Amino acid sequence: MNEFIDQIIKNLTNNGFPEKSVSLPTEKMYEVADNKSLSLNKVLEVMLENHQISSKVGDEKIIFSKVAASTGEESSEDMMRKAQEMLSQMDPAEIERMKNMFMNMSDEEKEEIMAKGRKMGLM
Repeated sequence: MNEFIDQIIKNLTNNGFPEKSVSLPTEKMYEVADNKSLSLNKVLEVMLENHQISSKVGDEKIIFSKVAASTGEESSEDMMRKAQEMLSQMDPAEIERMKNMFMNMSDEEKEEIMAKGRKMGLM
């Protein structure tokens, strides 16, 4: 996974990151991750946690941007608002694809997501 993340970061850097946001094609990113037997969602999560690179997944492109340093934790309300904004901007087909992806996850992956939701106070 780390090699794939390094490859993505190199590609982003070659396109002006972190000074500007950079987009990469969604379908291609999912294909490459799948070919490497990786979950793109997990890769994006690790990029956020370990490299402070946020991503917004859309139907045609994923937009990567550097997370601004903050002095405090983001509130659960802020996170929920952002999540709702993202969902409202997504195409229904993309939402359905995400639901299917979740349903196809292993029990361990599902539990990990649920634990993170509980930790953030969403459940």
